[in-house]
Amino acid sequence: MNTAEVVDRYYELANAGEWDAWCDLFTADQTMDEQLAGHVEGRETLREMMRGFPQTWAVFANVPRHIVIDGNQAAVVSHISGRTHAGASVEADVCNYFRITDGLISYMQNVHDSVPFAPVLGK
Repeated sequence: MNTAEVVDRYYELANAGEWDAWCDLFTADQTMDEQLAGHVEGRETLREMMRGFPQTWAVFANVPRHIVIDGNQAAVVSHISGRTHAGASVEADVCNYFRITDGLISYMQNVHDSVPFAPVLGK
């Protein structure tokens, strides 16, 4: 897959809640700097982390608003809408940066305001 296809698939799988297939979009030695989870290394570490995602979110959507692609890099401004199983709503704008290597995500970083995620973090 080229960069645009990888990015499109990333959001498609996330919005479908297909987290195992979503993790398969990353290289085995991927690195992620995630605003809430911190620094995550390795696809299997990411896969283990994402196993808990459905227990947190009853509803989750991450909708791209603006995508910029430059070779093997992409930046996406998106909006997250979610609801926890406890009924708390989350609305947040996000910016994701992707670096693609051989058709897989080798590095990703997301940046957003963490305040809207307080209900998820138990604050």
